[in-house]
Amino acid sequence: MERKKMKKILFLTGTRADYGKIKSLMKKVENSKKLELYIFVTGMHMLSKYGSTWKELEKDNFKNIYHFVNQKNDSHMDSAFSYTILGLSNYVNELKPDMVVVHGDRLEALAGAIVGAFNNIKVAHIEGGEVSGTIDESIRHAITKFSHVHLVSNEEAKRRIMQLGENEGNVFIIGSPDIDIMISDNLPELNDTKKRYDILFENYAILMYHPVTTEIDKLQVNIKSLVDALLESEKNYIVIYPNNDEGSKVILSEYKRFERNNHFKLYPSLRFEHFLTLLKHCDFMIGNSSAGIREAGVYGRPSIDIGNRQKHRYNVNSVNNIIHVSDSKTEILNAINKINGLNIKSTKVFGDGKSDEKFIEILEDQAIWDLEIQKSFIDVEC
Repeated sequence: MERKKMKKILFLTGTRADYGKIKSLMKKVENSKKLELYIFVTGMHMLSKYGSTWKELEKDNFKNIYHFVNQKNDSHMDSAFSYTILGLSNYVNELKPDMVVVHGDRLEALAGAIVGAFNNIKVAHIEGGEVSGTIDESIRHAITKFSHVHLVSNEEAKRRIMQLGENEGNVFIIGSPDIDIMISDNLPELNDTKKRYDILFENYAILMYHPVTTEIDKLQVNIKSLVDALLESEKNYIVIYPNNDEGSKVILSEYKRFERNNHFKLYPSLRFEHFLTLLKHCDFMIGNSSAGIREAGVYGRPSIDIGNRQKHRYNVNSVNNIIHVSDSKTEILNAINKINGLNIKSTKVFGDGKSDEKFIEILEDQAIWDLEIQKSFIDVEC
């Protein structure tokens, strides 16, 4: 009897963040007897300025890794996007994968979805149907329209996918894959993490602040207000570099004011598991990263959300761990002073930590491979 050919599954990763979220899924594919794992590594991973995080994949012993530099430190999103399409298109033409798996709302994921769709390759999109307050939301919804399989976090995300005209039969609720790692027993101990990163703080907060590309004209004033507030607070902060969207240079230039100040430790990147350990034990998180909305909520940690980047990702009246403020120094300081007074419970709206099991069950089922590559718009009944 002829042995059935293994399906080639190509994952695309462009940042430290998306890699942390999809790693558990990649492990499942790697261990499958029906699937074969390939990884296209690009984006921030390839920049030494951000810690050359492509090395993390090799430390995790993944094989079949292809590295592609899609940008310089000062590249604009549009040029990085076009280079990603070109590089990925050439790689796909050689590999001929059966599925391209992308995550979230970064330009690399959009490039992956377009290349897959244009080459009649099934595209699976993880964590579509979510909302935010920047160009990222437009990118995420565009990826949805190029994707054939939608692997979402919850019912709300599923509903939005269907509003975009997608077939309900192609939408699967698996939860957020990073929860798999967050609630596992394999996270490092806090003391080990502090030793690895030379952190001497007993108590600390975590700062992650990214450019809001649709408000780039306000960034210089906004980041100065934030840095002023943190310096005046005299608390301890672990500061993680912003992503490399337009405006990152402005943020990093302002962060120079933290240097030689014993209240601050700056890092281009942290290994995902170590970041989670630090988050789990922090006093609070501050900035405009989605980690302050999702991961902080899972651990029941307080979070100060600044500005409009996560504007639509949560209802400020229905969460108990988040204080939302404008980019005002006064508002930020007031929030810092009262953040530890919040009465917080952890949230479970993003899954039960078994998304990898649900994911591999879907991919190993023949039904997913029988889906039509030609999509049709499904009208929503009013």
